[in-house]
Amino acid sequence: MNAVAQGKTAAIISYLTPIGTVIALILNNEKKNPFAAFHVRQALGLFLTQFALGYLVSSLDSWTATKTFYAVLFIFWLIGFSGAVQGVERKMPLLGDVYQKLFKSIP
Repeated sequence: MNAVAQGKTAAIISYLTPIGTVIALILNNEKKNPFAAFHVRQALGLFLTQFALGYLVSSLDSWTATKTFYAVLFIFWLIGFSGAVQGVERKMPLLGDVYQKLFKSIP
């Protein structure tokens, strides 16, 4: 069985919720699958971006800005989740490389 097939479950779980990301991180800590680690880093970065910028964008008191922000985040989530399901390492637009570098210590 190859690395993608072995890490696919953890990769998919990582996108389900922030708790799913933690669960996938724990699952992958023992096996250290590179495919699962890639998606854990992407999902973690996406959820942290949502928390960090979500409050700021919401405080602008603009429905347009808030809706646009969350629509973009949802599209990024779809890109990552569909990559995990398809067995592809697909980076998030704009921030995917940053997430990989920032969380490179995640095995």
